[in-house]
Amino acid sequence: MKELIDFDGLFDEKLAEYMQRNAGKYTEKQWESVIPKLYKQFGDTYIPKVKNTPKGYYGGMTDGELVETLVRHVREGVPASDFLCNELESRGCAASLVPLLGEKDEELVTLAVNIIGADPVGFDGYFSILEEKDSSENVVEAVCEQLKNGADAAKPRALDLYKRGVRPELMLEILSRVKQKDDAVFEILLAAFRGSGEEMPMRASYLAAYGDPRALDVLLETIDRDDIGFIEYQELKYAIEALGGEYTRLRDFSDDPYYREIMSQQADAVDLMKPKKTDA
Repeated sequence: MKELIDFDGLFDEKLAEYMQRNAGKYTEKQWESVIPKLYKQFGDTYIPKVKNTPKGYYGGMTDGELVETLVRHVREGVPASDFLCNELESRGCAASLVPLLGEKDEELVTLAVNIIGADPVGFDGYFSILEEKDSSENVVEAVCEQLKNGADAAKPRALDLYKRGVRPELMLEILSRVKQKDDAVFEILLAAFRGSGEEMPMRASYLAAYGDPRALDVLLETIDRDDIGFIEYQELKYAIEALGGEYTRLRDFSDDPYYREIMSQQADAVDLMKPKKTDA
């Protein structure tokens, strides 16, 4: 069994030396773009202690060894570097990582989800996570992101969970990313929008993401209501424009607390940018 190597820790040591040697050479903003380039170069740097480069170290492992190494990194508290995760991803090891979706360790499951990505091989495990009421919100968020990326393959399960009342808002978000248009999906998104209360801005964004212009009539009818607040107005107007429509009626939101707050913040920003007066 190979030794666990903290490549990120080794990189941090070398980075500290490099920054000391190049003190004053870069601004803080420039360092933000320099450091990722240095990290990438580090992947191909020979490390005498390891007798290999970081990328070469993981490149010499079997798929099973890579998965086992990832698990050990998490369980033994040694940071798992991007070089390990990238090697797993480039190998197409998704099926080997699926068993990790049933683990209780949040960090390990999140890493597995991010590496499996939108590969449908992981979708059964993803939906099982969503069906569990005590799943970590961080894991749920990671799962939802990948299901949105593979929404067409996820559609049947998302429809099923929505109809069963399992995390309906997340199911709507996933369904809104379906690319192959489906009347069943459209009707669900439209019905959810029509029946929305405080969720109206978010559900308008789902219609915008889905991209079916048939929703324009309902959106235009809704935005024209006098009881629409400023936040709802903004999201509805965005959705209308995203679907190729236009809303031009002038509205007065001067009594809306959110509108007043935004205007106040903008005024403060303008005052902050004004040049200070100097004595003549």
